[in-house]
Amino acid sequence: MGGAPGSGSPQAPPPLLVACALGIEQVALRSGRRPAGPVRVLRTGMGPRAAEAAVAAALAPGGAPEAAVIASGFCAGLAPGMHPGDLVVAEEARDADGATPCTGTGLLVAALARAVPGATVHTGPLTGSDHVVRGPERAALRATGAIAVDMESAATLRTALCHGPRPVAAVRVVVDAPEHELVRIGTVRGGISAFRVLRAVLPAFYEWHRSLLLPRR
Repeated sequence: MGGAPGSGSPQAPPPLLVACALGIEQVALRSGRRPAGPVRVLRTGMGPRAAEAAVAAALAPGGAPEAAVIASGFCAGLAPGMHPGDLVVAEEARDADGATPCTGTGLLVAALARAVPGATVHTGPLTGSDHVVRGPERAALRATGAIAVDMESAATLRTALCHGPRPVAAVRVVVDAPEHELVRIGTVRGGISAFRVLRAVLPAFYEWHRSLLLPRR
């Protein structure tokens, strides 16, 4: 019973979908402190095309077509002074196909400060690449104004908005930086630091989502 127009029954709020590329990112997101409500963590596979396909399928009719979407996981920091374990909250996610503004950046920064006390949080443009970026190419991307780079965020958010208006955001954890390049995720201290931070962020994502659902005064 209930749910019919005019019945006065409350509708369930739209869900939250958190998209990440790698199995280790999915494990980190799922294994930390649980949020207060339901959040789906979707592993998309690596690269922008894989992200597009997986997010499109997740938001199709029969899935969660109205879900808010956060792109998350690891990234490479571009700015001097960044360290593994730093958080990046994107103001926009950009790639060769354009830029997607993010929703509620300030809300996310505040929620992450509560969820991960002591973590350094950077805000700014997050740029996309279809391959791992190192050395001179990293410096060239920094010259565009971007503060970090990953392979899936821009494609994830663009695909989400192609399936209808919704809140979108990108939150990444720096796994390597100009002074701290990794050879392989999970084999050095920087990878472990990033993993620990990623385990702690899901409650902040839920808080961001819940805050956006509150009626504005």
